[in-house]
Parts: sequence; C-alpha cells; structure tokens
Amino acid sequence: MMTFSDPAILFFLFGLLAGFFKSNLEIPQQISRFLSLYLLMALGLKGGFALEKTGFTSEVLISLACAVSLAIIVPLLAFQLLKRFITHFDAAALAATYGSVSAVTFITATQILDHQSITYGGHMAAAMALMESPAIIIAIFIANRVRSQQAHANPAKQGTPPSLSAKKLLHESFTDGAQLLLLGSLIIGMISGEAGQNMMRPFSVDLFKGLLAFFLLDMGLLAARNVPGLKKQSPLVFAFGVIAPLCHAGLALGMGVIFQLSLGNTVLLMVLASSASYIAVPAVVRYAIPEANPSLYIGMSLALTFPLNLLFGIPLYLQVAQRVLT
Repeated sequence: MMTFSDPAILFFLFGLLAGFFKSNLEIPQQISRFLSLYLLMALGLKGGFALEKTGFTSEVLISLACAVSLAIIVPLLAFQLLKRFITHFDAAALAATYGSVSAVTFITATQILDHQSITYGGHMAAAMALMESPAIIIAIFIANRVRSQQAHANPAKQGTPPSLSAKKLLHESFTDGAQLLLLGSLIIGMISGEAGQNMMRPFSVDLFKGLLAFFLLDMGLLAARNVPGLKKQSPLVFAFGVIAPLCHAGLALGMGVIFQLSLGNTVLLMVLASSASYIAVPAVVRYAIPEANPSLYIGMSLALTFPLNLLFGIPLYLQVAQRVLT
C-alpha cells in the first residue's frame, strides 16, 4: 500500500518496533507536546488560508453539519452497544473515546490526499475541532446519570465522585488549549489570507512533513507501550475496536453520498468518524469519570484503533470512497 512507502508512516512503524523491543529510545514529553501543538497550528493555518479563498459555501456548511451529527450519533450508539458487555462507566469512557477524534490520524490523511493531488476543503480542520467535544459532554452526562441511579438505589454508599456542572463542563470542553489553538490558527489564516500564507510557508509547509514524521515516531513508541493495558480484555472489546471504526466510516460515507460532498471532504469525514481520541478524552475523562479504567480507553484508542487506521484504514477509506463517488 502507498502508506508503507511514506517516511512518516515508516517512522511510526519504527517507533512500534522500538517500543516492542523495549528500547530506551524516548522523545521528551515537552518536545512531544511542542510537536503536537505545532501540527495543530500548521493545520489550522492551512485550513484558514484555504477558507479565505473559498468562503463559506453550501458544502462547507453541510460538511460541518455532518461532522457535528456524527459526533453526537457515534457516542450514543457506542454506549448502547458497549454497556451490554462492560460496566456502564467503561462504556461511557469508550463511547467518548470513539465519538471524539484523533488529530494525528486526520493530519496523516491530509498528507496522503495531498500526495495524491486530491483536493479537500480547509474547513475540514474546523470540522475536526467541532467533533472533539460533543462525545465528551455526552459521556459525562451519561456517567452523572449512572451515578445518580446508583445513589438512588444505594443511599448509604459514600465516596461518589461529584458531578460536574453543565457550565463547568462546557467551559472545559470549549477552552481546551489544543482545540483553541486549532481554531485560533484557522481564524488567523482566514484574516491574513494569501499574504500570510506566503510569510508562514517556511514554518507551516516546509517543516510540516519532517515534524509529522518525528511526532509519529513518538506515537509508535507510545502505542507499543500501551499494549499491555489491553491484556485480559474481553474479545468483544477488541472486536469493537476493529469493527466500530469501519462502521463509523461507512456512516460518514453515506452522508457524503447523500449530501454530495467532494471526494476529499468525504474521505476526511470518514477518517474523523473512524478515529478515536487518545489525548483530549483521557485528559477530561480521568477526572470526570474516575470509575472508568484508563488502561482500557487509552489502550484501545492508542494501541489498537490508531495503528489500524494509520496503516490500513486511511488507504481503505480512500479506495472505497473513490469507487463509490467517482
């Protein structure tokens, strides 16, 4: 497949192997954090520059509406399925994980589309930002409801974690630093336009591929180190981690067909719907749903779904979308 000749993907595979062989190769946390913020900033600028040229067309608005719809539908369906074979709290956490998105999976997909000269809208970066929070909010409201039901059934139980207020929950969801940087960069790109694009090209374009490869090396190391967290999990959980992303991508493809979205935008919508969060969700859920098992939702997203999407999912979604839409 084309991804296995891409240096960035090869660095991810190299990181996986180094992690499996328990190498002491390690990317310092602060450097990893910088790389993550750089990629989001560069992606936001690229999206803003593109939006400044195209404006808010009907396809832009429809794409954003589809993205938000998926961010609501996916976690609700996932929770209804997962609660049948794991605890309600674990089901809520996994629903948030698979209902939210992976920025690195999305960024990798944009690079593959660029390599194949397939155009897509800059507004898809905004779609990614819009899809990050709804699943988290839904999962926390579900967890609060479960706690209330348990407290009602057992009034003598002590130590129940306090519920987050709706106001605080919304504030934390929409002021997350990474998401704010992405949206801010998008707006700055729209304001500065072509002149800003020419000035920022050495930073946001020329360096992008190399820094993405460096970041994927770190992601490979992290994925390998999270594999032990998946031990002794139910085979049904593993099946969900493999099958659910394909179903979510199929749902996005259906929306692309119904609303006649372009090939590039449909592929990115499929990638977003099929991805799972391993940064934003754990940061919130660890505090908001402490009853859930972090090794489950972090391990599933980072050690299972992320590598499968990166190595096989993105090429598959592209091929299927090309056959359906062209």
